[in-house]
Amino acid sequence: MPVDPDIHILGINQVGQERDNDLNCEGRDIPWLQETTTALAWVPWDVNYRDVIILDEANRRIAAFNLTSNNLATDANYQALKTLLLEAAE
Repeated sequence: MPVDPDIHILGINQVGQERDNDLNCEGRDIPWLQETTTALAWVPWDVNYRDVIILDEANRRIAAFNLTSNNLATDANYQALKTLLLEAAE
């Protein structure tokens, strides 16, 4: 029997973009964190807007997948992201 992968998905809003946090969370159930000047994520992980950053168990970036250039409504893009997540979870 296959084991469910241990994958956690959350959003991290860029420092300085706090204004729309309420709108970003409305109707969603994915955890949403706010980057601060003392807890930076975007710069160390080299994040671009709408990136899905895939981390290893030590929170090191191992891949990025941009949702602007890879719309998940396209099955090939959805499958590519799914594959990246599952491979990282192995």
